[in-house]
Amino acid sequence: MRSWLRFRRFRTRLLVLLLGLLVAVLGSNYYLVKQANRDNAIAHIEANLEVGARIYDSAVRQRIESLAASAKVMSGDYAIRQVLLQDQPDTQTLSSNLLSYTQRVHAPVIALFDPSAQLVANSEHGVENENSGPFGYLIRQAGTEGQEEMHGFAYLRNELHVLVVAPLYAPYPEIAAWFGLAFPLDEKFARAIKDTTRLELTFVTTDDRGRTRVLTSTLPAADAQQVAEAAAENMKRPTRLRMLSLSGEPYVTLFKTQELLGGDSPVTVALQRPLRTELAAARELENPILLISLAALGVAVLVAIGIARGISQPVQSLAAHTRHVAAGDYAARLILDRADELGQLATAFNEMSAGLAERDQVRDLLGKVVSSKIAAQLLKAGVQLGGEEREVTILFSDLRDFTSWSEKLPPGEVLALLNRYLDRMSGIVERHGGVVDKYIGDAIMALYGAPISAADDADRAIATAREMDAALIELNRELVAEGRAPLAFGVGINTARVVAGNMGSKTRLNYTVIGDGVNLASRLEGLTKDPAYQTRIIISEATLKAAHHPPAARALGEVKVKGKAELVRIFALSPKGESQPPYGTELGS
Repeated sequence: MRSWLRFRRFRTRLLVLLLGLLVAVLGSNYYLVKQANRDNAIAHIEANLEVGARIYDSAVRQRIESLAASAKVMSGDYAIRQVLLQDQPDTQTLSSNLLSYTQRVHAPVIALFDPSAQLVANSEHGVENENSGPFGYLIRQAGTEGQEEMHGFAYLRNELHVLVVAPLYAPYPEIAAWFGLAFPLDEKFARAIKDTTRLELTFVTTDDRGRTRVLTSTLPAADAQQVAEAAAENMKRPTRLRMLSLSGEPYVTLFKTQELLGGDSPVTVALQRPLRTELAAARELENPILLISLAALGVAVLVAIGIARGISQPVQSLAAHTRHVAAGDYAARLILDRADELGQLATAFNEMSAGLAERDQVRDLLGKVVSSKIAAQLLKAGVQLGGEEREVTILFSDLRDFTSWSEKLPPGEVLALLNRYLDRMSGIVERHGGVVDKYIGDAIMALYGAPISAADDADRAIATAREMDAALIELNRELVAEGRAPLAFGVGINTARVVAGNMGSKTRLNYTVIGDGVNLASRLEGLTKDPAYQTRIIISEATLKAAHHPPAARALGEVKVKGKAELVRIFALSPKGESQPPYGTELGS
């Protein structure tokens, strides 16, 4: 009987295994086919985008050549030459002649300039001397380089245009005037490129404040704005090809930079094609494969469902519970009323979930009580008493008159304000790689160099103090706007060799640093209260020497700090942005 039961169990497990192998084979086959189709479609789109980019370049080049040829035709126009060579040229007649050419040469903007690049006449009233700078730039460039024709890209009336200038000789080689022609790269031009390439086209620019703006696009406005944001990101980390999601649909995108005249911010040209369009043919092949796979899987499931029902349901429950645990839900419990191996496995899963919940609770609590770096160090090296000697930069900051200030507010508001202040300052410490060692009421003690040291610990501490100063100014603006009194603080920084490690008792300890250098940092913070120094930040000579990039600092002389026998040279940290004179000059070394 027992042998029969063992055989049935073996058969059930074998059937489940075979079913799993069948699912794996069919799923892998479908996935590989689908992935291959996707990769081929992306490769084909990328090739089309490269061709589209060349077609765009060719269209622009043809337009430039057409405008240059038109300029040469107009330079031979007898009527224009006769009016231009008069002592007082009739600008109205010239403008009328230029306007008549706009339809013939397909150039909406035609202007005439004298040899000094001053506007004489134009076909467009929106182009005047004050906004014809790009033409003047090209004319001067042509004169400098000795070219008969120059072209470039620039804005006219806030629209992107391709510009061409060509000389009018009277007689050769004397230049009597310059023709300036412009053609807009507008929606009509973009639509023409799309009709030729079947690609979406978007022109994006960035202003002086870094804000993006869509010049023109063949996409809907919302999608075009997403392309603009991606183009701005691409300027920071340039990548020629990217995959973007527009309205929930993936688009393969090629970014091309178009430089502008006069050093203006370049224009980004984005060429795009949706992946869905390219995959349409491939999906006709994927669907039969999927149907065949599903049919085969359905037959296998029907065959195995009656045999493996007793084991499949518990396995599914175990798999579902595993997903809960993987998602961080440790409160869920698996209930299987079985005495076999699956029941034992369910019990083990429940015990594991309870252990994981307790572990995360301990980690979360540890991360809130101490700095994350200290918590990581404790988890890595273990919790034991003792320490090591190392060079550390210590930063003390303390609010001024906070006790008297807080007496005017209810305790709840005092705590909320203090937490608001400490949250900002602690964030600055952590951003610069520091560790908040402890909060002493409204004071902060921060470490740079323990438990993890870096070559620029002193520089990080100095940068922290400056940013804390700027952050307090911003916080005070908010407080004043709320009708509250502003806060004031002092900061002291010192670099010294101290003992760093776990200190306390065997049952309760704290990772910190001790030594004379810690006391000195605290004393320097206290000296900021002295109005004679006129500074909120005082650093020691040791910190200034340890900095790889010493900041601008004002020498405050030597002071005898309480608890130290020798005099200590101290410095006031100068406002952010000032440069530091040679180190030897500042310290008198």
